[in-house]
Amino acid sequence: MSDSTAPAGTTALPLSDRSGCACGCTDEGVPALDAREIPHAIRHATIFGALSGLRPGQQMDLVAPHDPLPLLAQITDREGEAITWDYRVRGPEAWTLRFTRSA
Repeated sequence: MSDSTAPAGTTALPLSDRSGCACGCTDEGVPALDAREIPHAIRHATIFGALSGLRPGQQMDLVAPHDPLPLLAQITDREGEAITWDYRVRGPEAWTLRFTRSA
């Protein structure tokens, strides 16, 4: 099966074989989101969006400017046990947490 939207000189995958955005890039390693670079007014919404994009088994690191206890409570309220986390670095200048989506 071919796809007429594939760039010239490339082979398109059937729609059933595609995952992600089909841009041709690969996701290697664990992506990191540095919340210190996100304006405060949209910080939590941005993090929720990133977490919602994780498929079961995928992980994401979050770098925060402080211990994100209020955020973690909100994630628990929204996701239940579908998202778990563990601390990788505990301050004093940055906190890094690894999130994992189980479902």
